[in-house]
Parts: sequence; structure tokens; C-alpha cells
Amino acid sequence: MAAIRTQREIRQRAPIWLGILLLTNLVIMAVDARDSVTRQRMLRIWIQALVSPAQSLSSGASGAGASFVKEIVNFRSTANENERLKQELATAQLELRQARQAAIENDRLNGLLNLKEQTGYDQVTARVIARDSSVWFNTVTINRGSSSGIALNMPVVTAGGIVGRVIALSPWTAQVMMITDEKAAAGAIVGQLGGSGALGSVRGLGNTGLVEMRYVSGLEKVEVGDYILTTGQDGIYPPGLNVGEVVQVKHAPTATQPHQILIRPGAKLDQLEEVAVLLYRPPQRPAPEQTLPNVDKVKK
Repeated sequence: MAAIRTQREIRQRAPIWLGILLLTNLVIMAVDARDSVTRQRMLRIWIQALVSPAQSLSSGASGAGASFVKEIVNFRSTANENERLKQELATAQLELRQARQAAIENDRLNGLLNLKEQTGYDQVTARVIARDSSVWFNTVTINRGSSSGIALNMPVVTAGGIVGRVIALSPWTAQVMMITDEKAAAGAIVGQLGGSGALGSVRGLGNTGLVEMRYVSGLEKVEVGDYILTTGQDGIYPPGLNVGEVVQVKHAPTATQPHQILIRPGAKLDQLEEVAVLLYRPPQRPAPEQTLPNVDKVKK
């Protein structure tokens, strides 16, 4: 019975073993088979054909990833370069502003230095360190005082024209009343001193930033654009300093009445940075009795 069972099992398993042998033979043949042209093994070609799509996908993903990383690196590099250029531009603009400010300040200082040649008077250059709280800054404080030789009522000027006079002092500072103040005044003339008869006086108008010229005879010709100079008759300002320019004239209706004249100061009073204090003392005026004719000057 055992022998019969064994033969039966052999008959049943024979097809299986035959299939295994055939498959093995096919595998051996496939492994050994070669392409007639390239002489490459067919198995390698089949395997390469099967895995090539996966390789393509992998290669594409790798390339895209590398490109993405490269783009990020380039973006960061560009951002850093942009930031560096912005900083360089800001630095260049700051240096340009500083250079312009230095040039403007240098021009102002040169103008003040030239005043000595123009006026013939010694001067003390000072910087404005404070202004009053009014809109038109009718008084300012400068950083020079009596220790620099400055005295009360000395004239303060810029290259553009007169600013005002010293009204208060300390050893290291001085307060200056501007010509636009209502309490400020100066003797003045329309046009060149000695070449015009349009004499008068200027007085501040307070918060308008202008000054008014009074007492100019209606007989005198005055027009917008005429320049106004000091006469020296006020005992504060030396003669020949620029006051400003006529900006409005209301001509007198009759020759016996004065013109109404408004003047814009030549000095830029709302932009004062540096000023010059002229060390000017007006000449002593003779006593009235000494100027009268036929007066016996010998006291008995």
C-alpha cells in the first residue's frame, strides 16, 4: 500500500516538477540570451526597460528639487545684495546731504567773513542757539557775550543784511532784538546813500515778518524792488548796511504826505544759523551848544 501511494504521489507531482524544470530552463535561457546586435544580455535589457520609468521619475524629482534649492539660494543672495545696495544708497544720500549742508554753512561763514572787508569793522561771529516762542522769532539768543567784546546795542548782521541789535548780555550769550520787532527801528534811505533824498526810518511790524519805512516824502520816487540801506543816523547801525527790498508801495496822494512802504528784510530771519556782531560804536555827537553858531564857548 505504501508503494502504491508513493507511485501515485510521484505521478501527481510529476507535472509540478516538469513545470519547475521548464521554468528553470527558461530562466537559464533568458539569462544567457543575448541581443544579436549589441550582444547585451536580454535579461539586463528587460530589467532596464522595467525600471527606466521609475528612474525617470526619480531623476525628474531630483532635478526639480535641486533647481528649487538653487532658486532659494539665489533668492537669498539677491535679497542680501539688495539690502547691501539699499544701505550703500542710504549712506551715499546721507553723505550728500551732509556735504550740501557743509557747503551751505561754508558759504554763510564766507559771507560773514567778507563782511569785515565790506563794512571795515571788526566783528564777532556767533551761532544762534535759541529763539523766542513767537511765530516770527522777533528775538534770538547767540552763543557770544561780553567776554567776546560784545556790548549793548551793537548791530547784528548777516551777509544778506541787518538782523537787529543786542538788547541783553551775559558773559557768554547775548539776546538780539530783530529788526522786525515792533520796538526796533533804524535810520534808512531808499537807494544809495548820498545819491537819494528818500530818507526815513524803518520800524518792525511784529508778526508779519516785514518792516515799514516811514516819513519818506511824497516828492521822492519809490518803486517796488528798490533797496533800502542804513544811514547811521540812529546811533546803532553804521551807514551803508542793507536793510532789505521794497515789496509794496502805497504812493502818497499829495506831495505833503509820506509814502507807505513795506520792506522784506535782506537777512533771512526765519533761517538764521550764524550771525556777525559788528564791534561798532557810533561816533560821539557834539553837545548841542557846541554846534550852534555865534555861541561864546568860553565860560566866564
